Amino acid sequence: MKKIFILTGEPSGDKLASTVILKLKIDNPDIDYLSVGGTHIKKLGIQSIFDLKEITYLGFTSVLFNVFKIRKKINITVDEIIKFNPDILFSVDSPDFTLRVAEKVKKINNNIKTIHYVAPQVWVWRKNRVKKIKKFIDHVLLLFNFEKKYFDEENIKNTFVGHPLIEKKDNVITTLDNLISKDKKIISLFPGSRNSETNVLLPILFNFIKLMNKKNLDYSFVFHATDENKEFIINKVKNINLDNIDVISDENIKYQVLSNSIFAVSKSGTISLQISSANIPSIIIYKLSFINFMIFKLLVNVKFANIINIINDKEVIPELLQKECNAEEIYKTVTYFLKNPELIEKQLAECEKTLEGIKSKSSSSSEAALILNNYLIP
Repeated sequence: MKKIFILTGEPSGDKLASTVILKLKIDNPDIDYLSVGGTHIKKLGIQSIFDLKEITYLGFTSVLFNVFKIRKKINITVDEIIKFNPDILFSVDSPDFTLRVAEKVKKINNNIKTIHYVAPQVWVWRKNRVKKIKKFIDHVLLLFNFEKKYFDEENIKNTFVGHPLIEKKDNVITTLDNLISKDKKIISLFPGSRNSETNVLLPILFNFIKLMNKKNLDYSFVFHATDENKEFIINKVKNINLDNIDVISDENIKYQVLSNSIFAVSKSGTISLQISSANIPSIIIYKLSFINFMIFKLLVNVKFANIINIINDKEVIPELLQKECNAEEIYKTVTYFLKNPELIEKQLAECEKTLEGIKSKSSSSSEAALILNNYLIP
């Protein structure tokens, strides 16, 4: 029986990996799996060697403070992979963890094929990393077609598979009557998947909601959580005196709520693609510690944080970062857009045009599953 070890480092990667494995199980049911995964992979009946929360860290300083813990987890993971002896090590995103593991595994057993899904953002920083990757990654699966040139230059085998967040959803229709009041307009809020980032953004978003409520009580604010951080967010919400907030984590409900929203406020990240794909206007927020931000500024090669803005080399979606990431600025920006529908129309039109250029032939998960299956064929 063929074997695959699935290696993820955070909830978003766990979710991406699960969609690929779900497709692969249909085409090739006789595969044995083991993983470092979260709730989505566990729902497929695949064991994880430890809880994903144990390795999810954010920011340069938090990585430094946890360097010995991370190193220990890397070594444990490498040992388990070597013991499992898979045909494929399928690593997904979280390059600071997954690629370090892949590098060590390849040095010990070169026969294990290493396939990495979600290329490290070498176009943002650390371009020299491509040369290093060449030594231990057999195939890179790209979310964006403009990434190809960076890997082609180093003759690294790569395939553009497209981004799963911009694919049409075949969701089960769920009634939202019990969740959302019909007489209230929905504003979706995305505070991130890691507790370390939600800890920073939640107080800011709560204050933003309070400002909105002072002017208008016709809004319902819905936090989009992961299974991993839903209780964390719910407990934070309980500590404030606001009754027009809901927290959801079910994927079907999340997509339906987003589709029925009039606006979205999202932390910087690929979730903005799903928001744009749902044709919902939005703004981007993010805040790092001063030290992390200064390190970030020294390393990055791009002017913007959001992928839509990076592709267009201009601010299509407003970015409120660092000092601008505060309740007052968020309030001003959101209300300005809501009062000027022509700005919303312009943003949505530019986003739609951008998304058309990064769609795959079928679906990202199908394309990725096909590559994995090809490596399993003798």
